[in-house]
Amino acid sequence: MEYKKQVQRLIQEFKTDFLPSVSVDLVIFGFHDGQLKVLLLRWKNTEDWCLPGGRIRHEESLDDAAYRSLHGRTGLTEIFLQQFHTFGDTRRYVHFSQEQTMLRLGLAEEDLQEFSNRDVSVGYYALVEFANVVPTPDFFTDECRWWDINQVPPLLFDHNDMITLALKTLRRQLTYQPIGYNLLPEKFTMPDLQQLYETILGQSLDRRNFQKRMLGYDILERLEERKTGGAHKAPYLYRFDKEKYEKALADEILFVG
Repeated sequence: MEYKKQVQRLIQEFKTDFLPSVSVDLVIFGFHDGQLKVLLLRWKNTEDWCLPGGRIRHEESLDDAAYRSLHGRTGLTEIFLQQFHTFGDTRRYVHFSQEQTMLRLGLAEEDLQEFSNRDVSVGYYALVEFANVVPTPDFFTDECRWWDINQVPPLLFDHNDMITLALKTLRRQLTYQPIGYNLLPEKFTMPDLQQLYETILGQSLDRRNFQKRMLGYDILERLEERKTGGAHKAPYLYRFDKEKYEKALADEILFVG
């Protein structure tokens, strides 16, 4: 009974507090130790998976709604989040049986209408260090966890297409913006940075060319320290010059040729 009351309360909030027929969906990529993953939600009492997201409040910007949803699922704040596409195809719900799924969520038939309209969804992507994330499901889901980018199951709605396009957009981002801040330790080696780029790009990069290119952007500070514990000659440690890094983000200079 308490669950049904909460459902009714949420449905009333959807009707009064949120914009109708528009939502945000988040493709949250996680990087850690040479792996790239994506955060997914499993709906209550089902094996149906989807991306995190939500509706936009009347007095809330799209970006604020996306950050609110991101924080709710990950516990993180102040991370890179970027809008990448608006999804409005008439067949967005081709992989979704609203009656079957909503009834399994415990909704009454009269409640289905609130969930049956086709939303236009604004897609955002983020790139985080997934070891820092506390995956947290929402009211309508039982599980929130990471999936390897190459093992994503068939998802509800058009969310597989969203992930594909978000990854393409992220890879294009490497041509005009730096990545690595908040994804690597404060001090890291050039091989650590190259591994990050190779993981996202899904391909190997020439070591010498990569190092020359990255140093040429003048966003790294080489320290006098070397990494300890390796069997071979220890590489130098680097860190990002935060001021120059943020300027490179703002200027969108060409990064990878």
